[in-house]
Amino acid sequence: MELAEFLEIMATGEEVTAGSETHLKMHELSQEALRLTAEINSSYHTPDELRALIQSLTNGGCGDDFGLFPPFYTDCGKNIRLGKGVFINAGCQFQDQGGITIGDGSLIGPKTVIATLNHDMQPHKRANLIPSPVRIGTRVWIGANCTILPGVTIGDGAVVAAGAVVTRDVAPNTVVGGVPAKVIKMIESQEEAS
Repeated sequence: MELAEFLEIMATGEEVTAGSETHLKMHELSQEALRLTAEINSSYHTPDELRALIQSLTNGGCGDDFGLFPPFYTDCGKNIRLGKGVFINAGCQFQDQGGITIGDGSLIGPKTVIATLNHDMQPHKRANLIPSPVRIGTRVWIGANCTILPGVTIGDGAVVAAGAVVTRDVAPNTVVGGVPAKVIKMIESQEEAS
């Protein structure tokens, strides 16, 4: 199975049956991700070297102004798309088979987990996987130790407070926090206030 076909299948959101060709491709891509993340995390790299490694990991999914503080973990890598000026802090874990898109200027706090797969609820089908993308808008700030669950969209300019577990969509320019995350307040921009 080619990468493009795999990504198309994952984008459908249809259940992936354990042992299927798609499931086997997930395992193949995981091996490459393990190799590349081991290289990223094993020693010091200049920012340019890190960007080159992330470009390889994400199949060209980041720009020249991308920033990362390792360690960084992902079990696929090929379904991550990063906008301009994205920064990912240390210890983040991305489960990206279902697709992760992070918009321009967004900041991802340390030890953030972004998940894009669920397992089937039926015990006899528990090994099957259900992909669901996570979309993070532009200029979003995700605090430390957050968990973003499959299928969540976080709107432009939103803030997710440290330690939050985001189980549903977050409106633009909203601060959310808690477990599960709830609206704390709206952000009034400088432009709107004057």
